[in-house]
Amino acid sequence: MAGSTFGNIFKITTWGESHGSGIGVVVDGCPAGLALKESDIQAFLYRRKPGASRFATQRKESDSAEILSGIFEGRTTGTPISLLVRNTSQRSSDYSDIASYYRPGHADYTFDQKYGFRDYRGGGRSSGRETIGRVAAGAIAAKLLAELGITVTAYTQAIGDIAIPDAECPFEMLDIEEARSNPTGMPDRETSLKAETYLQQCMENLDSAGGIVACRIANMPTGIGEPVFEKLDANLAKAIMSIGAVKAFEIGDGVKVSSANGSSNNDSFRMNGSHTVTKATNHAGGILGGISDGSEIILRAHFKPTPSIFQKQDTVNKNGENITIQIKGRHDPVIVPRAVVVVESMTAITVLDLLLQNMTSRIDRIQKFYRE
Repeated sequence: MAGSTFGNIFKITTWGESHGSGIGVVVDGCPAGLALKESDIQAFLYRRKPGASRFATQRKESDSAEILSGIFEGRTTGTPISLLVRNTSQRSSDYSDIASYYRPGHADYTFDQKYGFRDYRGGGRSSGRETIGRVAAGAIAAKLLAELGITVTAYTQAIGDIAIPDAECPFEMLDIEEARSNPTGMPDRETSLKAETYLQQCMENLDSAGGIVACRIANMPTGIGEPVFEKLDANLAKAIMSIGAVKAFEIGDGVKVSSANGSSNNDSFRMNGSHTVTKATNHAGGILGGISDGSEIILRAHFKPTPSIFQKQDTVNKNGENITIQIKGRHDPVIVPRAVVVVESMTAITVLDLLLQNMTSRIDRIQKFYRE
């Protein structure tokens, strides 16, 4: 299977299946000397682990990370970092029925058409459990970015039609501690309680919900990203759209720009002091021409409802017969809260990779580096 590697310099390769022995990732291109321990990885993994709330799949996994290589005496060596999370709570019997039919909203049919064969146990590589490798790598990327003063923070903006108030408000007005402690990932307690009531209704109706994850990048330097095929926003779009269940991606004002005018959408430049250029607004979301402009980068990922619902659904089997099914197993009624850290991780990986690529953009900086 091709397509399991992402990045150019900071490069990750994920591996493993939902019901195999384990899930993991190999991270290449991480500079030597970064202080890193398993607890750094674990903090990220805990945010996506199953069973953390009544709105998450009740599959019981510790999701404990093991660092197999690339670390010596608590620091990265500059060689590939291999990480493993073992699967310990597989219940493959829950999925034995689906070997013969295609679940609506899943990749069962497309996998069969591509390979003539599929691992039907929980979706195999197309399972949300695959994101463990991304999150483990994202923890490393986020720690490296922190060394540069850059922060990447994601949170739930909406579940169904219930959205946090003033979604585009200044970051400092968002209660990120609240978002990290409630079951929805929303940085507003009152809105989270409304969303929890809505999700409970979905569960009672044997249904699921979709939503929006927002992500903000602070202290990003100007000039990161390439003007054509390696645009910062294009690479972010690829990274976020590679997450299962994401159906739309936005930067800045996003889809609103199609109904705007140039006079209202353009961000005016101003001088902030004698040497710093700033913008009066940030409709562009921090990126112009595929290159960071020094403003806060704002992106949003739109997730579809969890396709595994417990209502009866119509489908077809591998014999070409129309049938009615009722899915069983352990499934999230909403993907969004556990996907927050996945969006954060893929964003961090993308930004770090382009930061490293940017180091060779100017001869004066290369000369300075090697002459010092």
